Amino acid sequence: MRNPPTLFGQMPVVGDPMRSRLLLALERHALTVGELCSVVQAPQSTVSRHLKALADGGWLTSRAEGTNRRYASAASQLEAPLRSLWLLVRKETVGTLPAQQDERRLAQVLATRRSRSEEFFRAGASQWDQLRDDLFGRRFFLPALLGLLDENAVIADLGCGTGQVAEAVAPFVGHVIGIDSSPSMRKAAAKRLAKHRNVELRAGTLEALPVGDGELDAAMMFLVLHHVADPARCIAEASRVLKPGGRLVVVDMLPHDRDEYRSQMGHVWLGFAEADVLRLLGEAGLDHVRMLPLPADPKAKGPALFAARAVRPAAAQRQNRPAARRIR
Repeated sequence: MRNPPTLFGQMPVVGDPMRSRLLLALERHALTVGELCSVVQAPQSTVSRHLKALADGGWLTSRAEGTNRRYASAASQLEAPLRSLWLLVRKETVGTLPAQQDERRLAQVLATRRSRSEEFFRAGASQWDQLRDDLFGRRFFLPALLGLLDENAVIADLGCGTGQVAEAVAPFVGHVIGIDSSPSMRKAAAKRLAKHRNVELRAGTLEALPVGDGELDAAMMFLVLHHVADPARCIAEASRVLKPGGRLVVVDMLPHDRDEYRSQMGHVWLGFAEADVLRLLGEAGLDHVRMLPLPADPKAKGPALFAARAVRPAAAQRQNRPAARRIR
């Protein structure tokens, strides 16, 4: 195993004028060999030789990117004596005429990068949505939005079923409680969620949640409300277990005429109209209600869906709470 670099051993490595210029160029930007050749105005063989010496000394990091390799300075990650050495060398390098010329050429290299990207978007703006969908799917960004959640939040998936929604949320929050009355659903959820240690499953109904008052930062009720006999009681229970400021999100079907769902899947309600959803949430003491139709998935065969969001107000606010209202 190679011995760690010593201060004296590194002086000739980093003290070489060309290598110090390369390190200076790589301080803030990861560059390819070709870009570095443009910056320091040296042939590829010369630049590659100096990069190897710097990499062997631990002054560089690199990563493969297609057929190229990008290099970046690792000076800030070295031990204190070597960082101090670089600061001394940097001070002597930065004011030199070659380094100043490198800085101007580096700006040109970065400008060329930007112009290539801008040219692509100018030429392909009309086709960008289709191209992005083809590469990454139509809804690639939705899981990333979960990163906006509070990492310490306690969230419940009410009527969690097989745990699909709980699985999506679990990596981004502190604790997830999945609640379902069906033993077979909980068994499937337990298998799916086994790797997530911050998820627990509880047996219970939406009409009598096994959750204490004000225990949750947020609650989710996805495609569950149409199965329950008493939606008002379920929404009231969800309101009870929310902290002041806690949020409830309900996703369900808009009104439809597929009566066969009653016998085929045990649906009690054939969707919910906006006025009914606003009333249910308002009567449960929730505020800041918003209900929006969800974009239809081209591959979906079911009725159109909506998402409704509501907030449990603080106690003082609940006493003088205005009626639920539509927010567009």
